[in-house]
Amino acid sequence: MINLSGKIILITGASTGIGAATAQTLAKAGANVILHYGHKQQEAEAIATQIGQDKCYLLKADLAEKNAGVKLWVEAIAWQGRIDILVNNAGIFVAASVDDEIDIWSNAWQQTLQVNLVAVADLCREAIRHFQTRDGGTIINIASRAAFRGDDPQHIHYAASKGGVISLTRTIARGFAKSNILAYAVAPGFVRTERVESYLQQVGEDFATRDIPLGKLATPEDVANVVAFLASGLAPHATGATIDINGASYVC
Repeated sequence: MINLSGKIILITGASTGIGAATAQTLAKAGANVILHYGHKQQEAEAIATQIGQDKCYLLKADLAEKNAGVKLWVEAIAWQGRIDILVNNAGIFVAASVDDEIDIWSNAWQQTLQVNLVAVADLCREAIRHFQTRDGGTIINIASRAAFRGDDPQHIHYAASKGGVISLTRTIARGFAKSNILAYAVAPGFVRTERVESYLQQVGEDFATRDIPLGKLATPEDVANVVAFLASGLAPHATGATIDINGASYVC
């Protein structure tokens, strides 16, 4: 049984999907969790109610805005005066193709990179600086299978952003291990979240499962359980590693 009692954990994008499941799983393991949300306040409040108001703290921030990650970190630290673990889960998945007008293409790239990579990097920077004043800490970044095998032509920018997350995580692991700062990436394939359900309505479930040997999509809890293990501190020498959660659809 993983025990996270006494740990303060910041989870971005915690109102739905993987983030919500992760928040609930970490709280059940004993952690106090800071739940970040962007626009889904009611959903975030529902998760907070399930966890218990004494075990969590809600924070709103639009990570599409410049420096929003830095402001979020400052507000998160103010709750208990410290953070032990950062889980960068928030991300967006917007479509744009090479056939779209340049403004649509450019906006999709800029917004996706800002939320999926720049805000992640800003939060990692703040976490590293904080962890260096303490006895280390842990960063867990949610990437994607797309970082390694690419994505469909409508989501080139998404795959590129998640590739950046992998490189960011590995560099942090190599560069700050001496400060007892651990960094891991988790790379899910198709996970049965609200966003994926909407996507499946367009492309069909067979499209998602056709190359998954396990024959079914992962659940948010599959990802949350891996995050909980990495947060436990039981595998420090795995720092820098990427954990694939894709039913063997892509094995690197």
